[in-house]
Order: sequence, then structure tokens, then C-alpha cells
Amino acid sequence: MTRSARRTRRMLQVTGAGVAALLALGACSSSDSDSSTKSDSSASDKSASSSGKLSGTVTVFAAASLKESFTTLGKEFEKAHPGTKVTFSFSGSDTLAAQITGGAPADVFAAASPKTMKIVTDKGDAAGTPVTFVRNQLEIATLPGNPDKVSSLKDLTKSGLKVVLCDKTVPCGAAAQKALDASKLKLTPVSYEQDVKAALNKVVLKEADAAVVYKTDVKAAGDKVEGVEFPESAKAVNDYPITPLKGSKHAATAEAFIAFVRSAEGQKVLSEAGFLKP
Repeated sequence: MTRSARRTRRMLQVTGAGVAALLALGACSSSDSDSSTKSDSSASDKSASSSGKLSGTVTVFAAASLKESFTTLGKEFEKAHPGTKVTFSFSGSDTLAAQITGGAPADVFAAASPKTMKIVTDKGDAAGTPVTFVRNQLEIATLPGNPDKVSSLKDLTKSGLKVVLCDKTVPCGAAAQKALDASKLKLTPVSYEQDVKAALNKVVLKEADAAVVYKTDVKAAGDKVEGVEFPESAKAVNDYPITPLKGSKHAATAEAFIAFVRSAEGQKVLSEAGFLKP
């Protein structure tokens, strides 16, 4: 090989090495850029998740007797946590429990008795251990002015008096039956209703003369009914448990709502509605 050919070959080798180095440097630079972008994105996500700000909609399945107080608490919670929304489904606790175990989407369950809550926990649908947040006591709701002069549980057995009870599978119905058993009284109502609001409404509409409901429902009805206390109700006080549910898309907000219900502010609203402390 001539001296000129060797010189040309060395120049090509040097040029090739330089190009390779430049390509390697470019690749490294690109990799560093991608890594930096991913790192910045990860840091941003981490910062957002640790900000502590609640968001999203939580659906609360709650016993019918909680309608007025929980509606108020929902509005106050939303006001305290902008960006959140609380929606409710109110009904008999047994109906709600069946819906939850049947797959209905919900984030929180507030029942009117431990028995109905057990339906949900036994199926493994609770995301935590239920806690009692209030208690409730029965009262007789009569027509305004109490024209039939009802003064005791025994008076409800009077002939011709149209009395309504909650169904025995519903917490208010089970409690009423417990009070009747304690008094050794037998009562045949004109109808059994699926939740306490339906039972109370029979009296409000003057379709019944009296109904055994909760004190909170009598208070919520105002002058549409008159309440009559009876001592046997002390033997049938219902505990109200509450729990977050599995599958919630906004678990942190659900937990925060439960905490709000149990807070001093939440308990004040519930106490004013006639509920007893847990």
C-alpha cells in the first residue's frame, strides 16, 4: 500500500470514530432528557397526591331516618371541601344492604342497626370496621292535637285505631316489635311499611291514626304530627353504625365524610335532629 493510500485510510478511521462519538453523545443526551421528563412528571404526580386536597363524588347509602340530618351534613362537607360532592340514597337499611351486596356502587353505608350492617360485613363489602356514630329511640306519632288521646303503647291496641308499623325486617320495625314484646302487647297494624318515612307519611296524610317511628322523624315532621313518648322505647334503642365500602373510587373523600359525621360539628347537627350520642 502506498503512503498516500495509508494516509487516506487513517483519515477515514478518525472521521468514523468522531461520528460514532457524536451519535453516542446525542443518544445519551436524548436519554437524559427523557429521564428528566419522566422524573419531573413523577414528582408532579407525587406532589398532587400529597397535597391533601379532597376531590370527587362520594355516594352514601343511608337509613331513611337520616335523610334530613345527612342532607345538611352533605352540604356542609361540600362547603368545607370545594371540589367534592356528596350524593345520597335513603331507604330502609335492609333494602340498602341488599343493594350493596348485590353490587350497587356506593362509597359509604350508614345503617339504622348493627343487624343490617352485618349483612354487608358478612359479605365482605365493608372496607373498614363499622363504628356507631349515633343512637335513636322510638316515639309514637299521632295526628296533630292527638285526637285519639294516645298516651301509651297500650293505647295503640284500642279497637278501631288505625296504626302503622315499619316492617319487622326494617330496624324501626324490629325495635317496635321488641318494645311490644317487652310490654307483652299484641298489635295488628293496618299496614307494615318498608321504611320509617313511609310509616310516618301514613299519619301525615291522615291515612292512619298513629305510627311507631323514631323521635327524629317526629321532630323532622314538625306540626304535621304530634309525638308521644313511651317508657318501653328505652328497651329498644337502635345503634347506628357507619363504614366505608370496598371498591370506592374516592376512598379518601369517603373516609373524610365519615370523620366529619363523627366530628363535634357533625354530632351537633345530629343531636339537634334528635339523635342520641353513641
